[in-house]
Amino acid sequence: MTLQQLKYTIVISETSSMNKAAAQLYVSQPSLTSSIQELEKEIGIKIFNRSGRGVTLTNDGAEFIQYARQVCGQFDVLAEKYMGGVNIKKKFGVSTQHYSFAVKAFVEMVKKFDMAKYEFAIRETKTAEIISDVANMRSELGIIYRNDFNRKSITKMLSANGLVFHPLTVCGAYVYLWNGHPLANEKSINFEQLIDYPCLSFEQGDHSTFYLAEEILSTNEYQRIIKANDRATMLNLMIGLNGYTLCSGIICEELNGSDYKAVPFDSGSDEETMEIGYITLKNVILSRMAEIYLDELKNYLGISDELISADK
Repeated sequence: MTLQQLKYTIVISETSSMNKAAAQLYVSQPSLTSSIQELEKEIGIKIFNRSGRGVTLTNDGAEFIQYARQVCGQFDVLAEKYMGGVNIKKKFGVSTQHYSFAVKAFVEMVKKFDMAKYEFAIRETKTAEIISDVANMRSELGIIYRNDFNRKSITKMLSANGLVFHPLTVCGAYVYLWNGHPLANEKSINFEQLIDYPCLSFEQGDHSTFYLAEEILSTNEYQRIIKANDRATMLNLMIGLNGYTLCSGIICEELNGSDYKAVPFDSGSDEETMEIGYITLKNVILSRMAEIYLDELKNYLGISDELISADK
């Protein structure tokens, strides 16, 4: 098994076609097919199902590709650190829950590089997809939160995918709404005051659980609730319908605009806190882009390295 064969399998899985993969890899289709057949014979599993409609991963192949991505990703990081990254296209991706501060840190990180020489990606997406993206090396980092309610479930999911959670900061809950909302000038807002207004929540998919929700108190009975799948729509609904969402209170006005504000949420207890952090593969070597991104994230959140220790 060679690194080249691992890269071949990754490209084939992404294109779902031997012909397209061969063209992208600049090898002949018979040579590519022969290389994959030799690999399958060597490791004793069938990686791909082949048909007239294309190529698909087998169950064994899907698991194999996950490890192949990790190996190739780490090789690229090592090459960048110790070989100058010769002939390697430098890539960095981060998947995140819908946090404007995560986007702000990404913007500041990208400014430090020549974008003509690098390939960057930021994905604001569902919690389960963040975990999947990092586990499969589609993204190097993932930004999520946990609290007393979802901690056990999130920790179990991370462990099953070979991931680790690195805490960044702990914050209280806030009600996020627009400046023209009837409750915008309150010093704090409790749940009873919100009953007449629609609660806005980021959609997590048809088969998600409360534990994957981006908002705390996801199990509360809301009389009015609207699901959205992007931050811009969420902001529009705040203005158009006097909607609100529960958040960390860490807002980037530069990106979200000055028409919104975060008001402390009065839950009646001190238990409703959010621990925001980033997830990585266990024992991973971070790329220079990832390290710079984390530095920008920590600077924005006002935290130091001494406060951070990964889960074991």
